[in-house]
Amino acid sequence: MPDITDMPNDLPPPEHHDIGHGAEHRDIAYRHRPATNNAKPGLFWLGGFKSDMDGSKALAIDDYARVNGLSFTRFDYSGHGQSGGDFLDGTISRWLEEAEAIVKATANTGEKRIVIGSSMGAWIALLLAQKLRRSDDVSVHGLVLIAPAVDMTADLMWDKMPDAVRATLMQDGQIEKPSEYSDDPYILTRDLIEDGRQHLFGADIMEMGCPVHILQGGLDTDVPPSHALKLASQLPLDDVVLSMIPGGDHRLSRPEDLQRLTRSIDTLLI
Repeated sequence: MPDITDMPNDLPPPEHHDIGHGAEHRDIAYRHRPATNNAKPGLFWLGGFKSDMDGSKALAIDDYARVNGLSFTRFDYSGHGQSGGDFLDGTISRWLEEAEAIVKATANTGEKRIVIGSSMGAWIALLLAQKLRRSDDVSVHGLVLIAPAVDMTADLMWDKMPDAVRATLMQDGQIEKPSEYSDDPYILTRDLIEDGRQHLFGADIMEMGCPVHILQGGLDTDVPPSHALKLASQLPLDDVVLSMIPGGDHRLSRPEDLQRLTRSIDTLLI
């Protein structure tokens, strides 16, 4: 796989899709690469919390799609990247609604997609796969989940907060959390935490109805390896492959990590 710095500059231009009405209106930016090989499923990317559609993993998948003639769609959640909206209005419900709208807007009826989600995007990928099982518009052919932050608003946020921080969040409506990836802190809102409770899988057994590949960094401190192991144990009805990457961190964006990612997509295309 070529280094992403050597990729040709032929990225699909940003397009826009309107979602919601009135105060709920959001202008969602996305990039869509049409297929030249219609015999294979397309690819659909879901990024993480505070990430955008032009990150290194998304760019690597775009190049993979170009080389293999596959369709590939990626977008920015509202309040992220090139999309409109205020990040502080963001909730799992809103971002899931946007994911469903974009995948349906860019796919032909009955088209198969491999959904690839990173961190929070992996949680949304699982929720999206469940919704699409009840739809005739698009079917999920497989899932690739990278450092899956399933139930993150509870397990990785609320449950880890000291009581005093929880009290501040509920009283003030938001708190600041230092970020390892930016000089600016994350702002976590009460709405994000409370809305997330509607979408928790908890300890329930899940069924996605498709193969699931999980890529997890052994050195990930944001989403610990035990979180991925728990998820794999909750999917006994699906074909699940869990790849634990000993030297990998949360980003899994090293060249060797990107190669593992595209190999996972390869196996789902067979």
